[in-house]
Amino acid sequence: MIRITDSFVIDENDIDESFIRASGPGGQNVNKVSTAVELRYDVKRAGLPEDALERLTKLAGHLLTQDKVLVIQAQEFRLQSRNRDAAQERLVQLLRKCLIRPKKRRATKPTYSSTLRRLESKQKHSKTKHLRRAKPQLD
Repeated sequence: MIRITDSFVIDENDIDESFIRASGPGGQNVNKVSTAVELRYDVKRAGLPEDALERLTKLAGHLLTQDKVLVIQAQEFRLQSRNRDAAQERLVQLLRKCLIRPKKRRATKPTYSSTLRRLESKQKHSKTKHLRRAKPQLD
């Protein structure tokens, strides 16, 4: 079991891992050893609340397939085990992030003094503009 939060855990058996050959530089090691990992996690099995599932859909973006399967690839390291740990850590971070409910914004009114300051500033600016517009008087 992988603990995401105090009240939410996922089963390691629900995570599908396949090891593939990594792309990019690395010499013969890249051609011989499958060190990159592709982690697949079916989000429908997770039992996430509806609002968390919506946030996960937005956060995951292209990592989430049409079938609600989260696909994470990791190929930063030369070792299979480190790539596996990195992919699992990304999954955990993504799930933790989606489980945080955003705070609701409360509409507030500006204070009386801030309203007065704003109006005084507007009057001052208007007066400056008006003085610039006035034509000089010739005697």
